[in-house]
Amino acid sequence: MIKINNIHKSFGSKNVLNGVNLNIENNKITCIIGKSGCGKSVLLKLIVRLIEADKGDISIDDNIISNLSYNEIFNIRRTFGYVFQSAALFDSYNIYENVILSLYEHGEKDKVALENEAIRVLSAVGLLPNRESSNFAKEWEILKYKKPSDLSGGMRKRVGVARALVGSPKYIFYDEPTTGLDPVTSEQIDDLIKDLSDKLGITSIVITHDMFSVYRIADHVAMLNNGKFEFEGTPEDLRSTDNKVVKEFIERFE
Repeated sequence: MIKINNIHKSFGSKNVLNGVNLNIENNKITCIIGKSGCGKSVLLKLIVRLIEADKGDISIDDNIISNLSYNEIFNIRRTFGYVFQSAALFDSYNIYENVILSLYEHGEKDKVALENEAIRVLSAVGLLPNRESSNFAKEWEILKYKKPSDLSGGMRKRVGVARALVGSPKYIFYDEPTTGLDPVTSEQIDDLIKDLSDKLGITSIVITHDMFSVYRIADHVAMLNNGKFEFEGTPEDLRSTDNKVVKEFIERFE
């Protein structure tokens, strides 16, 4: 579980987070919504300790991250996967190289192990058939050498998710996973997030403006506004809320 307790964060005179509290339950999908610039991305950076809070603490699996050494926080980060809004694939690398890059950089040089992990995660996101399938070898040889520019937006997003799955993380952070995708592909990505959560027991934190996605995948929803969480509850609670600020946000993005 991730516990966020009374977190404050300012940048100069700009107060971004002002006493934020949130529990992110294991094996659930938590969607964090809110206007652009409200602090959603700042909160994620605080969780992974890319930046430090001014006040308050964040604990991950009962470890208060501000108390951890560099090596300890490095090990905590290995339980995280991150899916960037634009997938953030390296254009000069093929799909296989993009997926296994972090493993390689962390010292894994065994080619068989690297290829097996790439196949595992690309299969998990639906980009490869079952390994026992008669056309598996052909599909793998085609896919592994493709460049990101050869793929559709939805396929690039799936590769981004596959890369986040390398090493079997406990937590995955999704930054606007359906932005820029057509409705059909957006639903496919929603289904993928839900499927990975259900089948692999991954705890998912999703930053999004896509209210259709929220209603489809969220177990818990939290809305940031003016430095604090304006709302917390289930998607059903969100639909029925009388909070004017929340209702205006929903109406704007539905």
